[in-house]
Amino acid sequence: MIGGIVMILVALWMYQSAMKAKASNVMMWVAIGAVAFFAVQLLFIDVNLYIMESIKSGEGGSDYERDLTSIGDRKNEGGFQGFGGVLFSVYMELMPQIVGFLVAALIRIKFITKEPITVSNLFGGLKEMFQSIKNSFKTTD
Repeated sequence: MIGGIVMILVALWMYQSAMKAKASNVMMWVAIGAVAFFAVQLLFIDVNLYIMESIKSGEGGSDYERDLTSIGDRKNEGGFQGFGGVLFSVYMELMPQIVGFLVAALIRIKFITKEPITVSNLFGGLKEMFQSIKNSFKTTD
């Protein structure tokens, strides 16, 4: 859900940046940004699953691996409790979207706007995008 909302925002951001930079094939750049975001997000979800399974199987034992005929869930107790568990959950939930956004931002900077890579250029245009979204909800009387 979070990834879908961020992907829509990335597509809007790419569109506005390409229109402002007067790039040719605006929709192609929007598609490239959205596909790159989606691909990186899927890759990081797989990496996160690998990390979680590595940690869980290392602490599990016979309670972790179960027979195919057994009913119930794996024993999910151990290193994921308390504040560390909260931080781990936040990392697992948000890192794929953050890295996907950064990859789309690098594509935007390098190929669309052709500006030097700086922090202000990397996130440039976000304020204008949110202002245009806010203004789109205003009605005229």
